Amino acid sequence: MDNWNRRRQRLARTIKSEGLDALLVTNPVNVTYLTGFSGDSSYLVLTARRAILISDPRFSEQIGEECPALEAHIRSPAKTVLAAAAEVLVGLGARNVGIESGHLTIADQEALAAHAEAINWKPGRQRVEDLRMVKDATEIEAIKEAIGIAERAFAMFTAMLRPSDSEKDLADNMEMYVRRAGGTGTSFPTIVAAGSRAALPHASPTSQAIGDANLLLVDWGACGRLYKSDLTRVLAIRKISPKLERVYQVVLKAQERAIRAIRPGVKAHDVDAEARSTITREGFGRNFGHALGHGIGLAVHEAPGLRQNTQTVLEAGMVVTVEPGIYLSGWGGVRIEDDVLVTPDGCEVLTQVPRELIPVVQY
Repeated sequence: MDNWNRRRQRLARTIKSEGLDALLVTNPVNVTYLTGFSGDSSYLVLTARRAILISDPRFSEQIGEECPALEAHIRSPAKTVLAAAAEVLVGLGARNVGIESGHLTIADQEALAAHAEAINWKPGRQRVEDLRMVKDATEIEAIKEAIGIAERAFAMFTAMLRPSDSEKDLADNMEMYVRRAGGTGTSFPTIVAAGSRAALPHASPTSQAIGDANLLLVDWGACGRLYKSDLTRVLAIRKISPKLERVYQVVLKAQERAIRAIRPGVKAHDVDAEARSTITREGFGRNFGHALGHGIGLAVHEAPGLRQNTQTVLEAGMVVTVEPGIYLSGWGGVRIEDDVLVTPDGCEVLTQVPRELIPVVQY
């Protein structure tokens, strides 16, 4: 039995426990997770005994290549995917059908109801996402592959770095390096922020040259065939100042303490607290304004979240980012991010880019 079928069978048990006849999966990431199909504009109908991928003629050959054993319903170009899904469900005799309320719009739900008036639609948000939190062995290998691509791209990035480069030049170059390293693209638009702009956690790259800055924050990731990676490093563009050294060491200490806390049975908010308390004790608590981390897999941001006020309990097989940061307006910011696998007896840091603070541009 392949991994896709195993996942569908696990989900089918959820369908049964809810008293549903079928589940309509519309989130394209969830469709990929359950089928291996990487196209778009396609839904999956899942029952206790059948899985039917609803798509259109553009993807007929692709479906045959990526998921040849999967039953497919190819709709007419004159029919919407919503109408085709309703038609399939009515044909199956389904009366109680689960839908992904976190993905379908109100207009989509209204259209489904109009196409299949006899069906009772039951919204739900986390049916597939809960399964995706714990990765199987093939997913972990795919994430490791994406990490390796990102690391090779970063080696090219640092080797080619020049003082005259702008933030945008460098962000654009990272896309090329990731593809040269074997990726299908970056996981998200690369963040390159020089000097004071590094105080913006999600700074958009500008035409500003990096040569006059003291530090450079780089947040990047690579996408392999399907799975993603996410890393952040801070580079010293000039001689390392005492302030940069201090802030960097506080962030590094916070990350190390958080990573040591990761193991099965620990609540995600307790891992966040390890980093947050470390930064707070050093006087920078109000300068750490985001969650400690997030799950990573088919999506660059997915469950579980490492943040305050979450009751999620960590399990072996989860892969999370650990990315504490300190951001000082007018000066800059430091964030260090690594991808970490929860193992049966603790955790494993999957990313191997060195974390020491070293100058990368010499004059």
